[in-house]
Amino acid sequence: QVQLVESGGGLVEPGDSLRLSCVASGRAFSSHDMGWFRQAPGKEREFVAAIRRGGHPTLYEDSVKGRFTISRDVAKNAVYLQMSSLNTEDTAVYYCGVSEKSYYSGDYYPASYLADYDYWGQGTQVTVSP
Repeated sequence: QVQLVESGGGLVEPGDSLRLSCVASGRAFSSHDMGWFRQAPGKEREFVAAIRRGGHPTLYEDSVKGRFTISRDVAKNAVYLQMSSLNTEDTAVYYCGVSEKSYYSGDYYPASYLADYDYWGQGTQVTVSP
C-alpha cells in the first residue's frame, strides 16, 4: 500500500523559512515525477513545484520562483520543499504527490497538472501570519 507522509509545516511570520518533507512508502518512486501542491481555504488545489524523475529539471509556479526549492532523495524515497521569504499568500495546506504516468512519459519537464498525480499525502498546514 502506497503511503505519502508530509511533515514540516507550522506557523511562521512573513519572511521566515520552512522546509517541508514528504516520505513515500510501499513502493519506490525513483522513476516517477514528484510534486508539491497547495490548497488555501476556499480555493482549489494548485501546483507549487515538481521535480522530474531523474532529479532534473524542476518546475515552479510563478509566485514561488526564486523563493522555493524542490529537491528529492532517491535513497530515502523522499521529496522536499525548501520555502523562504514566506508571505501570507503562502498560507495553505501543502500536499506532496507522485505521478504514475510520468514513469512512461518522455516529457522534458515534470508533470504539473493536478490530474497527472495519482498518490497524495494527507497534507501539512503552513500558516504565515504577522
